[in-house]
Amino acid sequence: MNKVVFESVGKVFRHRPALFNWIGHERAGETVALDNASFSASSAEVIALLGPNGSGKTTTLKLISTLLLPDTGSVCIGGFDSLRDSGNVRRQVGIAVATERSFFPRLSARENLDFFAALDDVPRREREHRIKEVLYNTGLDEQADTLVMKFSSGMYQRMGLARALIKRPSVLLLDEPTRSLDAAATSHLWTTIRTLAGQNTTVFLATHNFAEAAALADRLLLLNRGALLEDRMLSGRESADDLRALYFQRTGERAVAEDEPVVAIHRAEAAS
Repeated sequence: MNKVVFESVGKVFRHRPALFNWIGHERAGETVALDNASFSASSAEVIALLGPNGSGKTTTLKLISTLLLPDTGSVCIGGFDSLRDSGNVRRQVGIAVATERSFFPRLSARENLDFFAALDDVPRREREHRIKEVLYNTGLDEQADTLVMKFSSGMYQRMGLARALIKRPSVLLLDEPTRSLDAAATSHLWTTIRTLAGQNTTVFLATHNFAEAAALADRLLLLNRGALLEDRMLSGRESADDLRALYFQRTGERAVAEDEPVVAIHRAEAAS
């Protein structure tokens, strides 16, 4: 049985014009975030979401988590429809949120996780063990009793993952999880993701990192301007260069040469 099923899903964001345009009677606009997208994912799969900014990757994650609901089509998680059974969907899904405002700054990592464990209805008798488990799995065991207000951006990133894992979700949603992480923390996280997949967790990984997608993903979903351009299984032999070539070929974006930003800076400095 498929764990996650998108069936002809559409999501449109409607926005009002700026005040001066509203006075001038400009009509409100629409942004198509996801357009008639269909795919499915089974247990124990790691699915990489690739695409430019604004392509629909984060929208897809939010639709799975019920932070957003579809305008058209249906999203089902573990057999439950996100519109009709959102409570049952949320019990299965963990989404990693890594901003400072996601935590209580004057509480320690352990105290924050205890709060969120209670919020997710983790039985009291299991909380201590689960907190130790997720702190270890995210490499935060040595900072367990450190106030979160003292954390670096990379540690916040790991706290977001720990918070998502505390309820042992069967579907884990990660939005650029290695952003701000150093090489050692990134390696640790990659190992954790593969371990979770080996325990029948379905992992959705939105990333701009081709090496990360090549190293971790079993499936690739390539999005652009809300459209699903590619849905393919990966053999494990694809390299980062293979995925990069596919990305630029299918999205039509132009690959920037490595020295181009430097040249642009020199030109700007010369002009000033």
